[in-house]
Amino acid sequence: MRLTEFWRRMDEHFGAGYAESFARDHVMSELGGRTVQQALDAGWEAKDVWRVVCQVMGVPAQLR
Repeated sequence: MRLTEFWRRMDEHFGAGYAESFARDHVMSELGGRTVQQALDAGWEAKDVWRVVCQVMGVPAQLR
């Protein structure tokens, strides 16, 4: 998954204004105690981060 697709999906689920804030501020133990942005910066694959977001936040199947 490309980062552009990752951010498109984040915007679709959280809204364009909140997606960035969520990615910057919400720490998830499933990401090793990192935020979405920190996980991406640390080299996590976008598809793996998206899977964690889907699992933790209950993203509907049609948006996965």
